[in-house]
Amino acid sequence: MPPRPKKFICPFKLQGITYIDYKDSHLLSQYVTYYRSIQSRYHTGVSLKMQKQLARAIKRARHMGLFASVRYEDVGTQQGAVSS
Repeated sequence: MPPRPKKFICPFKLQGITYIDYKDSHLLSQYVTYYRSIQSRYHTGVSLKMQKQLARAIKRARHMGLFASVRYEDVGTQQGAVSS
């Protein structure tokens, strides 16, 4: 039986990226949803090795304060919010 063809090729491998830097906020923002959760490999097509690096870089950037972990513009717009 011949080997199965790959369904996807990692976008980092196509660009030649071997290390994901936590200071590159533009790259990290492409792999985060509207509500700032990390997108899964299923949706992004990232390999397992690079997904782990990506998650680590996003978490480091959040911890250092370079990358927001929540969307701040949505905080006061909820119904029932009491303004003082």
